[in-house]
Amino acid sequence: MIETVGIIGSGTMGSGIAQVAATAGCRVCIYDANPDALRKAEDSLEKILNRLIEKGRIDADEKARITGNMNYVNTLDSLADSKLVIEAIVEDLEIKKVLFQDLQKIVSKKTIIASNTSSLSIASIASALDNPKRCIGIHFFNPAPLMRLVEVVPAVQTSKKTLKITIDTITSWGKTVAVTKDTPGFIVNRVARPFYGESLRIFEEGIADFATIDWSMKSLGGFRMGPFELMDFIGNDINYTVTETVFEAFYYDPRYKPSFTQKRLSEAGYLGRKSGKGYYNYKEGAVNPKPNEDVGLAQKIFDRVLVMLINEAADALFWNIASAEDIDNAMTKGVNYPKGLLAWADEKGNDWCVRKLDALYDEYREDRYRCSPLLRRMNKEQNTFF
Repeated sequence: MIETVGIIGSGTMGSGIAQVAATAGCRVCIYDANPDALRKAEDSLEKILNRLIEKGRIDADEKARITGNMNYVNTLDSLADSKLVIEAIVEDLEIKKVLFQDLQKIVSKKTIIASNTSSLSIASIASALDNPKRCIGIHFFNPAPLMRLVEVVPAVQTSKKTLKITIDTITSWGKTVAVTKDTPGFIVNRVARPFYGESLRIFEEGIADFATIDWSMKSLGGFRMGPFELMDFIGNDINYTVTETVFEAFYYDPRYKPSFTQKRLSEAGYLGRKSGKGYYNYKEGAVNPKPNEDVGLAQKIFDRVLVMLINEAADALFWNIASAEDIDNAMTKGVNYPKGLLAWADEKGNDWCVRKLDALYDEYREDRYRCSPLLRRMNKEQNTFF
């Protein structure tokens, strides 16, 4: 097991990853060039651990053990002894490359250098290193201490040894690993696009409003949050940027086409909860619309979004992005979907999926609604995913 870990970036994600590693018994150096950010991260961990004590999850000795494993540093040289370094900084490819070029001069030649990026090419990041074999993607989900899934993303340059050590390490931290190809959005940010995109499309067509679509997905599908509630929670600026990045990275495949509705809200500063207004108004005393609880309408909405999600999951499997098990684990443990999408396809039946998708394609004549070849093949052969 790797015992010394370096974390670059003391924001919410970096601090969360550091907490996970320290709790697992690693000695952690968390680096940030901004001393104020480091102090904020240290204070935040203190509050988190105190709340865990109040809830009876840990005791004072455990808190002392975790904090004793943490070291907050403001020089990159302090990471020299780390056997694994994970960066969790701004999603900018060139900034990450420069960072990795500097880092490789400091750490051991055997140190694994990893990126927590959610959508950038690991192969491109790895190309900045003299020895790209030791580079890999390790994508945690927010909040890192609570979310069970970690996407592990080997680049084309990554060695088998680097991949094995990474899987073993992250598993020893109590996380569920989903290994995914280095493709845009990996598993979760690719497969989840229709949850937002198709819901926005339904709204833009005037079929239903935000509240009705959210109610439909929660009441019939068992999702904890509706798509518009979730976009407001994530931030419309962040969610739109991910959609735009995936769209461009897939050579403008219409399945990932961003929405003008979300673009305009982002431009207006209606970012969601963090700005006080998004699809909903979060200011004190605000009155938000009530959903139309027509079950027939809700069923149409739910079926349309669900079949698009299933289609995306099936296509990810068709292109060998990940195994069926990892795809379903990614969606249930990475973004808390009530069921794995491929298991949901088995429940609904491939015939149901193909008929729904073909009906959408016949109506719109858009490549957005093309049925995955795998779904069509499995329906013909009467096979299931599990």
